[in-house]
Amino acid sequence: MNTNEVIFEKRYYDIKELLSMGFSYYKIKNLVDTGTFNKLNKSLYENNNYQGDIDDFETVCAYVHQGVVCMLSAARFYNLTNYIPDSVDIAIDRKMKISSCPVSPAINVWYFSSERYADEVIKIDEESKFRIYSLEKTVIDIIYYRNRVGIEETKEVLNNYLKRSDRDLVKLHKLAISLGCIKILKTYLEVLL
Repeated sequence: MNTNEVIFEKRYYDIKELLSMGFSYYKIKNLVDTGTFNKLNKSLYENNNYQGDIDDFETVCAYVHQGVVCMLSAARFYNLTNYIPDSVDIAIDRKMKISSCPVSPAINVWYFSSERYADEVIKIDEESKFRIYSLEKTVIDIIYYRNRVGIEETKEVLNNYLKRSDRDLVKLHKLAISLGCIKILKTYLEVLL
């Protein structure tokens, strides 16, 4: 395979993907040596000729393969808060490890239990550029971790959620039960409504 004939369209490639495209380890090293790729860690490469938009969520999820955008970053994505996070909130299973992180954007890692981590994950974009929790799961997680997130931020997120026409209160209630914060949700709803 002639590497000059290949057009790399994505920003990030992992070693398995490059090998499945027919590249050998030698050719991958050659791509790094010639400046086409930048080796980020043992298995991740960045395309230096990428021309598309650079998205913080996509960057973080490239480094943290199993990561899911969560908490205030997800709330900002869904327009539930005016707060602009100074780092990207990313959830991983407690059993997972992160080998390396980008210099920018900063990452705030949330270690979730297996049940909390796996529930309500959706993929954004047909190319699955990043994964994020559903709207209702984001609200429930913020309520559950309200002391770490901040009481005012939690109240703002819930208020903005309740104003939305696409809210699903039945789903919110079911998630609150399954994730162990139904009492807290009821308390917030009584105060806000």
